[in-house]
Amino acid sequence: MKLTARIRKWNQATHRDLGYFFAGMTIIYSLSGIALNHIDDWDPNYAITRYDIQVEGPISRESFTLDDALALLRDLGEEDNYKKHYFPDDATMKIFLKGGSVVVDMETGAGILEYARRRSVFFETNYLHYNNPKKLWTWFSDIFAGALIILAVSGLFILKGKKGITGRGAWLTGIGILIPAIFLLIYL
Repeated sequence: MKLTARIRKWNQATHRDLGYFFAGMTIIYSLSGIALNHIDDWDPNYAITRYDIQVEGPISRESFTLDDALALLRDLGEEDNYKKHYFPDDATMKIFLKGGSVVVDMETGAGILEYARRRSVFFETNYLHYNNPKKLWTWFSDIFAGALIILAVSGLFILKGKKGITGRGAWLTGIGILIPAIFLLIYL
């Protein structure tokens, strides 16, 4: 077998096996990457539900006690979810709940009951994308990044001829390099 044929066979096997091995990681980083690209449009980690509420007001900061907070939450059906409360400013009281919060205008009693629940799939993929598991995950992520480079380079040489890197592949590769270069020129 000629040397070039052996190199081509080895290249295809490397590309195939790395592709299979890192398919799950590619999906994880792609999903979380899309979600994080649109973080100004939505919270990819939590779904927030808000309800307007009205409690008896006015509320006196000086005389407001834990029992008052629990009574207020009892009327909302949230007494068992109390965590703590505080006054972020002179006009507002905030009560933290398990899985949410209540913010009340102390003068009018108008407020918002807010629940936050984790978005399944996105929360977990973003957790990994943010590199939260730390040291071992960092090493695995670095290996994945290196594998993506190998996949990209080995993919250039999978096909021969007019559909390969010396034909149509050259044009597509050039366009793929040109697009980020244009964005860098525009935004940098």
